Amino acid sequence: MDLQLILVIILFVLAIIYVGRLVYNSMNSKKGCASNCGKCAADFSEIKIPETKSN
Repeated sequence: MDLQLILVIILFVLAIIYVGRLVYNSMNSKKGCASNCGKCAADFSEIKIPETKSN
C-alpha cells in the first residue's frame, strides 16, 4: 500500500465517524424533538398553571 491510499482510507473512516456522530446526536437530543432546531426546547417547569375557581 502506498501512502496516498492509506491517507484516503483514513479520511474515509473519519468522514463515516463524523456523519455517524451527526446522525446519532440528532436522534438522541436531550430536550424537544429530534429535529434539533430548538423550537421545542422551552423549559415548562418554570411555567405556573393558574388555578381555576370551582363552583
